[in-house]
Amino acid sequence: MKLATYTANGQTRTGIVVGDAIIDSGVAGTMIDLIRDWDHHKGDLEKKAAAGGGVPLTSVRLEAPVQRPGKIFAIGLNYADHIAESKMETPQRQVWFTKAQTSVNGPYDDIEIAKGTMTNDYEVELVAIIGKGGKHVSADDAASTIFGYCVGNDVTERMWQHGGTQWSLGKSFDTHAPMGPWIVTADEVGDPHSLGLRCFVNGEQRQNSNTQHLVFNIWSQIEHLSVGMTLEPGDCLFTGTPGGVGAAMDPRQFLQPGDIVRCEINGLGHIEGTMVAEG
Repeated sequence: MKLATYTANGQTRTGIVVGDAIIDSGVAGTMIDLIRDWDHHKGDLEKKAAAGGGVPLTSVRLEAPVQRPGKIFAIGLNYADHIAESKMETPQRQVWFTKAQTSVNGPYDDIEIAKGTMTNDYEVELVAIIGKGGKHVSADDAASTIFGYCVGNDVTERMWQHGGTQWSLGKSFDTHAPMGPWIVTADEVGDPHSLGLRCFVNGEQRQNSNTQHLVFNIWSQIEHLSVGMTLEPGDCLFTGTPGGVGAAMDPRQFLQPGDIVRCEINGLGHIEGTMVAEG
């Protein structure tokens, strides 16, 4: 099932995407509320999806599926080709950083280049959305904690990222976590470790890989994070980006106002944003 957060007639709701239409879920609250009570709502939503109807997707505004995640974590250096182009050693332990809630952005919204910055970069990533969550989750049980997946772009301001020992500031600028266009539930995705993912800038392919090349797979990511914190419904995990980022090109190619960045993952759809100078 594909589940989206959308705005129509001044109201933001959750809905089911079926083909080119969206059907209102009828569930009060946000996507986090729907995820938390999924076992209660699933049957009714399956019936609504089967019945069809709804309104055209083109008539609504798609928002980030989870607009205010409790936690956004992202793993760095998790594809071998990206590690090589970064001229760094393969990590022996997982390297994690956070992205601020205020970095969340809609799937087709503009992406801001903040005043005074010049080194904005793209990173296509598979985003895992936590469902049941929990703490001290083993890798063997990790799949059961995931609600679904979506496409993400871990937009990064490189000078700020490498201006200190912590990456979070350079990863947390406003609008720098576009996600969507919807959540595809885990049962529909199947194995998340065999998905092709790509990024294009102005139609030029920059990244092209497959999640089978993750250094630390998603199950081990969940096991690692849940040692120290309780993963909760709606938490978002950016699972790593492959090689091809602008900072590794020769010469370096950073994003400029007017550039269009498209990120896509097989079976999940695509997101696309235009880079704009902060007003």
